[in-house]
Formats: sequence, C-alpha cells, structure tokens
Amino acid sequence: MTSSPDRAPLRTVGVVGAGTIGRGVAQSFAENGFEVALVDIEENQLKAAIDAVANDLRAGALLRRTSEAVDVDGVIARITTGTAMEALTDADFVVENVTEKWEVKEGVYREIDELCRADVTFAVNTSAIPVTRIASLTRRPARVLGMHFMNPVPLMDTVEVVRGHATSPETLDASLALLGRLGKRGVVVEDAPGFVTNRVLMLTINEAIFCVQDRTAGAADVDRIFTGCFGHRMGPLETADLIGLDTILNSLTVLYDEYRDCKFRPAPLLRKMVDAGLLGRKTKLGFHDYRLPSERPERRNRNGN
Repeated sequence: MTSSPDRAPLRTVGVVGAGTIGRGVAQSFAENGFEVALVDIEENQLKAAIDAVANDLRAGALLRRTSEAVDVDGVIARITTGTAMEALTDADFVVENVTEKWEVKEGVYREIDELCRADVTFAVNTSAIPVTRIASLTRRPARVLGMHFMNPVPLMDTVEVVRGHATSPETLDASLALLGRLGKRGVVVEDAPGFVTNRVLMLTINEAIFCVQDRTAGAADVDRIFTGCFGHRMGPLETADLIGLDTILNSLTVLYDEYRDCKFRPAPLLRKMVDAGLLGRKTKLGFHDYRLPSERPERRNRNGN
C-alpha cells in the first residue's frame, strides 16, 4: 500500500462494531453528510443498529430542542452495512468500537491494516487499552489515535482524543478537524491505560457498587447523592447502567491488569450482576429497573395474593 498525498477529501468513514457506541458514531457521521460503512459480525446487530438510528433520528428534533426537520431516509441511505471487513476497502477513515478485549481488538486491527489504504487513519474507541499498544499491531502507527466517544454519541459534543506514542501531529490535527465537522470538540490527552475519563470514572463507579454491596446505601440513594449534592446529571450507577455493566467490568479488568493496583479490583457484586445478565439499560435491568410497567411482574402481598 502507498500513500497518496493528492487524494480526494475524506468522504467515507468505516465504523467497526454496531453496538450502542458504534451505531451512535455511524449516525453522527451520516447526519453530517458522510458515507458510512458499518461493519459487525452479527447481521441481527446491524439490523438492530439501523432501527435504533432511525428511531433516534425521528426523536431528534425533540432531543436536540430544535425545530429542524430530520431527513431520516437520507441519513439511513448513507449507512451501508456488512458482516465482512472488506466493506471497509473504500473507507477514508476508520473508527473501531469492538468489545474491550485485547484478543478481539488484535484480530480486528491485523485484518483492517491489510485491507485499508496506507493513508487511512484508525481511530481507536477504547475505554482503557493503551492506544500505543494497538498502534503497534499495524504498519501505520503514526496514523493511529484514540477517539473515546461518550454515550449517547449524537448528543455529546466532546470527545476524549488520545495521542499515542507514534501519533503524528498531522493525524491529530486532521482528526480534530474531522470532529469539528461533526460539531464536536476534541480534548487531547496522552496515552495511558484508562486515559482520564475511565481512570477516574471507573473508580467512582466501582466504589459506588461497593457502597451498595456493603449496604451503606441503596442504588437510588447513591445516585441521588451525586445528582442532588453535586449537581451531576446522572449518578454513578445510572451511568454504569447506561454504559453497560459488562463494559464496566471489562474496563476495570483491563485497568486492574495494567496498573496492578487493588483500587481497580472489580466489586464482586459487579461480577455477580454481569454473570446474571443484569447489564443495565440494554437488558432493562441493572442497578435500576428500566422495564415498562407492563413488563414488570405483579407484586404479591405477604399472603401470596
């Protein structure tokens, strides 16, 4: 592969992973006029992602407090989906959003490095894995950086941008300009496990879980303290439910392995909830109950009636 300094402006963005963050990234690019190639190994996940994007767009005017009409069909038409990485062949920029497991990310980067042109930048959307380590899997370390998008991606105007050891100034500047085209601002941080966001946030969430586990307070009261006393928009356990408790556990495991510090040891209650499939909003049960009233079992009184 060879670089082409006279190549056309960036038009097509590849998005790997169609989970909550991946589909939000795809939506943000498509809404701003980019062609998007969305890739996931599960066809059902891709269909669910497109349905979710369409639903979000229909609710967009209300969520964004704007009267602007949303061209749902036009945005959806700019997103093509596929289960094979070959869909990324024509991408000018790639954002990866797969699960926070090294063995999964390693396979993805080795494959896309072979498929994509040498002048394509890879943006790693990771919570805790060092960007420099991921860049070492490729033949383009200068064109690899971190872009840590927050959920819900279309509504968040700030992105944590991680400069790897080899990330070039040109890659960084071009990526920040690209975020600007999405109406987002990048805050640049240096590469370290967890960066700033998750190095701090995961500790807060984990300690909040320990508070529930130790029966210091219930989940609702823990969150109420943060929203009421500190003015946070969401409490730490509501945030954990939004992110997904499986993702929280994966991130804490990476941080614990990287720093070898007991402060990142995942709370046993967190492991138990993940094992039980109580993952938060995506399963409708986590530290809080997100089921509709009609979905909740009827409570029985003490007499069993």
